[in-house]
Amino acid sequence: MSNIVVPALGESVSEATVAKWFKKPGDNVKIDELLLELETEKVTLEVSASAEGTLEALLKNEGDTVTVGTVLGTIKAGF
Repeated sequence: MSNIVVPALGESVSEATVAKWFKKPGDNVKIDELLLELETEKVTLEVSASAEGTLEALLKNEGDTVTVGTVLGTIKAGF
């Protein structure tokens, strides 16, 4: 299983808001496929899959505030 985590957001930016999930639990995902967008005061950041498999769980919902390193969801290996 792989965790989907909030990446570094940039200098002096420590939190973001989950703007939009493009996948839902049960969807198959491939490496580098767009999963969600995060919004900060300065930028919108795309988060892509770091592993291939099935999106198992969303641990944060649209509108939630998250910090760097927060686990957003999980990907289960295989389809």
